[in-house]
Amino acid sequence: MIYLDNAATTLKKPPGVARAMVKALESAGNPSRGAHEPSLAASRLVYDTRIKLAELLKTDDPARIAFTYNSTDSLNMAIKGTLKKGDHVITTETEHNSVLRPLYETEKAGVELTIIKADKKGLWDVGELEKAIKPNTRAAVINHSSNVTGNTVDLAKISEITKKHGILLIVDGSQSVGSFPVDVNAADIFCFTGHKGLMGPQGVGGIYVREGVDLSPLRTGGSGIHSRDKVHPQEMPDALEAGTLNVHGIAGLNAALDFILNTEDIYEKKANLADEFCRRICDIKGLTVYGDIYGKSRSAVISVNIEGLPSDILCDRLWTEYNICTRAGLHCAPLMHKALGTLEWGVVRFSFSYFNTSEEVKAAAKALGDLAREAAK
Repeated sequence: MIYLDNAATTLKKPPGVARAMVKALESAGNPSRGAHEPSLAASRLVYDTRIKLAELLKTDDPARIAFTYNSTDSLNMAIKGTLKKGDHVITTETEHNSVLRPLYETEKAGVELTIIKADKKGLWDVGELEKAIKPNTRAAVINHSSNVTGNTVDLAKISEITKKHGILLIVDGSQSVGSFPVDVNAADIFCFTGHKGLMGPQGVGGIYVREGVDLSPLRTGGSGIHSRDKVHPQEMPDALEAGTLNVHGIAGLNAALDFILNTEDIYEKKANLADEFCRRICDIKGLTVYGDIYGKSRSAVISVNIEGLPSDILCDRLWTEYNICTRAGLHCAPLMHKALGTLEWGVVRFSFSYFNTSEEVKAAAKALGDLAREAAK
C-alpha cells in the first residue's frame, strides 16, 4: 500500500509513538489531580510535551500553549472566544470549514464578516486584507497553508498589517506545523493539530495564545486548581484546558516531537518528494495540477484532476487498481474550490509524509499517467 493521504492524517508514525501511548495507558494517572506517582508522571509528561512544542514553534513561554482535541477545537476556541456582536472579522476563500462554519455562526450572532476572494490558483492578495480593515475590525482569520493546493501565505507580511492596525491575527496552522518551520510569534493566536504534519495520534492538538490576548474559554469546569472559585482559572494554560486532558494522545505526540526535533531533514525530505511528484506529472496530457505549484513556499500537498475522469472515480481507481491512498472531493474547503473552478467535481489530493519514498512517488506518477492515457482514448 502507498499512503498519500497525510494531509488528512499521517498513517505511519515515528518509532516510539505507539509505545509511548501504551506506556501512558499503563502508567499515567490524571495530571494535576493528585500527589501520587501516576498523577505526577502524567503532569511531567504534559509539561515536557509543552516544552517541546514551544521549542518547535519558537516561543519562549510554553505556558502560552494549551492542549486541545485538534485544530477544529482550537479554531472554535479562537473565533468564539474573541468575537462578539458588533465586531468585524476578515477571512479568505482559502479557508477550511473549521474556520468558515464558526465564522458563519458568529455572523448570525451579529459579527460582520468579510471574505477576501482568491484567484484561479487559489491565491489571494495580501493588499486586500488592509483594504478590508474597518474601525470595528477585531480580527483576521487566515489559513497558513492550504489543505487543497499546499500554497502558503507570508505570515510575517500579514502580521505587519494586523499589528499596524491593532487587530488580532488568528492563524489556522493545520497543514503548516510539522511541514516546514513555523514561528508562532507572527500570530496572536495560532491553532494546530497533532495528527497531520506532527505525525502524532488523533485526538490531540493545541492553541498558542500570545500574552495579553483576551480569549474567553469555550469550556469551563474542573481544572485541578482554585476549586473553591465559582469561575474557571484565567491564567494560561489552565484557562483553556478544562477537564481531563488526553494524556495518552499527548504521550504519543511527545514521542513524535522527539523524532521531529532530532531529524535534520524532516522538512526537506517532504518538500523534495512533493517537488519530484510535480516534475513527474506536470507534462501528463489531460491532467490538471491546481494551485501555484512553483510557489516559493508550500506544503507537501498536490491536487489534480484528469479530464474525463471524475475525481471520485480517479481516487477509487488509484486505490483498487494501484493500492494508492488519496482523497477526492472538496476537502472541507468549498470556497477554495469555487475559486479553483472545481466546486462541482472536486479534486484528487496527494499529500506526502517524511516516511514516503521516491519509489512511491514514481509509482503514483506512473499510475496517473496510465489513467490519463486511458481516459484520453
